[in-house]
Amino acid sequence: MMTPWRYVLAVGGILLSLHFILTLSHEEYGNATSFSRLGSWGKVEQPYYVAPPDSQYYYNETSGSSSPPPPQRKANAAFAILARNSDLYPLLESIKQMEDRFNRKFQYPYVFLNEEPFSEDFKRLTSGLTNAPCYYGQIPHDDWHQPEWIDEQKATAARLKMIEKKVIYGHSVPYRNMCRYNSGYFFRHELLKSFDYYWRVEPGVKFFCDLDYDPFLIMQDQKKVYAFTLSLYEYPETIETLWDTTKEFMRLHPEYMPKDNALAFISDNNGESYNRCHFWSNFEIGDLNFWRGEAYMKYFEHLDKAGGFYYERWGDAPVHSIGAALFARKDQIHFFNDIGYRHEPFMHCPTGESHARGRCWCDPSSNFDYEWYSCLSKFDKLF
Repeated sequence: MMTPWRYVLAVGGILLSLHFILTLSHEEYGNATSFSRLGSWGKVEQPYYVAPPDSQYYYNETSGSSSPPPPQRKANAAFAILARNSDLYPLLESIKQMEDRFNRKFQYPYVFLNEEPFSEDFKRLTSGLTNAPCYYGQIPHDDWHQPEWIDEQKATAARLKMIEKKVIYGHSVPYRNMCRYNSGYFFRHELLKSFDYYWRVEPGVKFFCDLDYDPFLIMQDQKKVYAFTLSLYEYPETIETLWDTTKEFMRLHPEYMPKDNALAFISDNNGESYNRCHFWSNFEIGDLNFWRGEAYMKYFEHLDKAGGFYYERWGDAPVHSIGAALFARKDQIHFFNDIGYRHEPFMHCPTGESHARGRCWCDPSSNFDYEWYSCLSKFDKLF
């Protein structure tokens, strides 16, 4: 009769032989019972990440989490942010959403501009939301403030008139400074001089959809100069002489306007009058060298000499829009349909397949694209 130890050894030998045979004949069994696999028993296994077909995520086996691969190619581009210290917390919301939706994967730098020095809290908290470089600059005094050659008595009378009519920002000189600066100076700031493209970001805006591609490369590779998500009509009280001043420039410089430009977006009668359509410039992705170019620079100088930024309340949105529509080809202006975006009170929310592909969290029923006050249908008719 076998002793207990002999019985144990016999059974162990049979099991060991069976294990050896199965290891050689069944690869799955061998992998499942390898020493490296057995050594992981008792540990929590990281969930396996399956990337969607169009995604640029990859599975990081070291961390057990999905991480973006470093981009193979990037444009020479930056985010351009004009903000005050008091804009800090609404701006943090905007940056956080930009990082979550896009920039944590692509790491484009941020350029912050202010007419006053940024506080240490502003710099610490904004830079703490991103791994991308952050640059902080002060706007030169003469680029920001109302020029000395403006007739202040005339400008004051214009503001009082707008206050009576309850025109939004009609009373504000700082708002006018901002419009003039964005129209003709931001792209000349020292911190932006080395960049070719910019994406304008403002405090308190929302980005609703994931972007797994690079909009800057769309601009670069397709030779686009201006891109938007929202377009609408300007307040007529703020631009009473803007088109007359623009027509003066068009008569003086027809050579700057290509035949296939987007004049039909901003005029319904071949340039006789302005229909007030403009791209809402609180979101714009653009070619900085287009604004620095001869045509637009001479156009801005012509507008500036007329004084309408202060005698009326010309906004940078209509000025940029007219400049892009007149001096670029229409196929160089791009509508980013898949970038969900909101600046109160209007929202572009992708619909259908674009909404699903971008994993958007906005309500498509609130999309502004074809509301009565939108100009997108006029842009569509260009093509």
